[in-house]
Amino acid sequence: MEDKKLTHLTTSGVHMVEVGDKPEVRRTAIARGRITLQNDTIKFIEKGEVKKGNVLTTAQIAAIQAVKNTPQMIPLCHTIPISGVEVEFKVTDNHIEALVSVSSTGKTGVEMEAITGVSVGLLTIWDMVKSVEKDEHGQYPSTSISDIEVIKKEKIELD
Repeated sequence: MEDKKLTHLTTSGVHMVEVGDKPEVRRTAIARGRITLQNDTIKFIEKGEVKKGNVLTTAQIAAIQAVKNTPQMIPLCHTIPISGVEVEFKVTDNHIEALVSVSSTGKTGVEMEAITGVSVGLLTIWDMVKSVEKDEHGQYPSTSISDIEVIKKEKIELD
């Protein structure tokens, strides 16, 4: 195994890694995650009966906003030019899977933007349905967010 080192650490603390000398590359990252919900909650979402509004459209907008604002949330992320964001949801009987694809042409990757988009999209779903997910004690015994991961990272050299 090759020697790996933490690139953001210095003898005096931390720093933002210099990427200025790196070539511009077309970059894409795809991340996914899931929120587990009660079957009745899924039905409310599918029928458009959630009082706060259209859950999945709102979560798409939240995910896109999160992608665009990742450097403001993750301290050492570079501000990069986002050229595209796609947000999709796959709904099953007991969970919703979020899939976020982010593209950029730049000097550093977009994986943090993709997983931030997934995370905030799923959090938005939870926020919109929390009134029906709560039990009689105000707790969330069956609600969870899990399996957030980068499933694809791609770099394409520019001509």
